[in-house]
Amino acid sequence: MIYPDWLQLKYTMLGVGLLLVVGHLLALVKVKAAQDWLRAFPRSREAGVLLSIAAGAWFFMLVKLMDLGEFSTWRETVLILTPVATVLSILYMRDFLAVRALGTLVLLAAEPLLESAFRMRTEQIRLLLVSLVYVWVLFAMFWVGMPYTLRNQITWITASEKRWRAAAFTGLAYGALIFVGGLLVR
Repeated sequence: MIYPDWLQLKYTMLGVGLLLVVGHLLALVKVKAAQDWLRAFPRSREAGVLLSIAAGAWFFMLVKLMDLGEFSTWRETVLILTPVATVLSILYMRDFLAVRALGTLVLLAAEPLLESAFRMRTEQIRLLLVSLVYVWVLFAMFWVGMPYTLRNQITWITASEKRWRAAAFTGLAYGALIFVGGLLVR
């Protein structure tokens, strides 16, 4: 267990549900601004730098704190190379840096979310969160390896008002479902 005990299913479901509700509500209310921001995101230098630093810092923290088992002798080397790799990625991986960094953050976030859902839990409502996280992981693997796929997904979703509204309402409903599920968890 890497993350603290206060990271519980109730709080993760409430947090993820709230983020989904707020994000998709903004997508419904501020359609033009949300679409413009999403279209610009894949090649956004600022977002790429910020997300890369966040991913590098998170990875650094994990390596510093977790038990590496038989790789413990490599800890110091990895701790030195992580900031170096982060800076080199920012300097030399200009194309779709934001997408790659977002994918990395999603992959890093999956573990604490899943850990909270499986830490001695039997409630079936947790599967709402687990299913969502596995879908995010699937997408994130493509975003890291083939970052143009996020750009294509954004282009597809923003090309039609029907698709945009359907996606926003679906995300809003799923977020509300996860939030209510979080309220029901003890």
